Amino acid sequence: MTLSYSGADFCGWQLQPNAPSVQEALQAALGTLLGIPTAVTGAGRTDTGVNAIGYVAHFDCEKAFDPADLCYKLNAILPPSVAVSSIEEVAPDFHARFDAKRRKYVYHIHRVKDPFAAQYSWLCGYPGLDIDAMNEAATTLLGTHDFSSFEKTGSDNKTSICTVVEARWVKDDETHWTFHIAADRFLRGMVRAVVGTLIEVGRGKRSPDSIAALLEGRNRCLAG
Repeated sequence: MTLSYSGADFCGWQLQPNAPSVQEALQAALGTLLGIPTAVTGAGRTDTGVNAIGYVAHFDCEKAFDPADLCYKLNAILPPSVAVSSIEEVAPDFHARFDAKRRKYVYHIHRVKDPFAAQYSWLCGYPGLDIDAMNEAATTLLGTHDFSSFEKTGSDNKTSICTVVEARWVKDDETHWTFHIAADRFLRGMVRAVVGTLIEVGRGKRSPDSIAALLEGRNRCLAG
């Protein structure tokens, strides 16, 4: 299934013992409609408050059903913050997480107060941000690196190595900017840490060429 969700109502994708999650909402809705407990596996874990577009998940079901009909009924009972755009049959060995080739985040900032951007964008009002310096620094992130310096402490992943294939700032207009980053995988809190660090470059708090040493240091305390 392909879906989108607004993360404001959830503590991330993954099931939580005492907090709402997108995975829990989907599993409850599928269980109701299919009449059997149905586990859902997602393409990856998103942090609390993170939104998703074109997110892929899969579930196994031996019971026959019409995909279009199930999609329609799911949207009827899921909360407004979750929308399933399609459901399709795939090969038995398909895996939403391990078959994913790339994941992409787009981080929004707005440079002046904007009530229409506030819910999905960070008000970053620092004067004189140097977007060219930020983009120069971002190129250092490209390739395969250990991103421990950008990972939330206490994470339980087996490796902190990621391959980044895109990292760039774009001016959508003079006051609304977006940071685009794509990789084979992301670490917990990685995108926020990368954005915070690149903003420090834009403010002149650190130089663009300092990012290489930051990666080499493998210490979360070194990053923004």
